[in-house]
Amino acid sequence: MFNIKSFYQQCVRVWHLLKKPEKEEFRTIAKVSAIGLGLVGIIGFLISMGMKFFGLS
Repeated sequence: MFNIKSFYQQCVRVWHLLKKPEKEEFRTIAKVSAIGLGLVGIIGFLISMGMKFFGLS
């Protein structure tokens, strides 16, 4: 069964471990995320163009 007290204690424990990222760390995470998102978009676009080129869609 779901134990609410245990869940609450785990949430409090995680909350105490959290820290606000420094400016440089945030920038690095944002850059990596943007690059990853861009790569996924480019791959999706290339697949879409390839399927249209070969008449599969």
